[in-house]
Amino acid sequence: MAKKGSRIIIGLVCKTCSSMNYVTEKNKVNTVEPLALKKYCKMCNKATDHKEKKKLD
Repeated sequence: MAKKGSRIIIGLVCKTCSSMNYVTEKNKVNTVEPLALKKYCKMCNKATDHKEKKKLD
């Protein structure tokens, strides 16, 4: 049975190399603006800005 609620699964993409490194979920009711986090990118080998790119199912 599918979950009911306001949480959606999203992918985080590195701004530098455009690789999707992380998958997380957010509450679309409380957080309406796109996420932007500073995370470690294994392709760039350093901590870079990651931005919410697309909704995953």
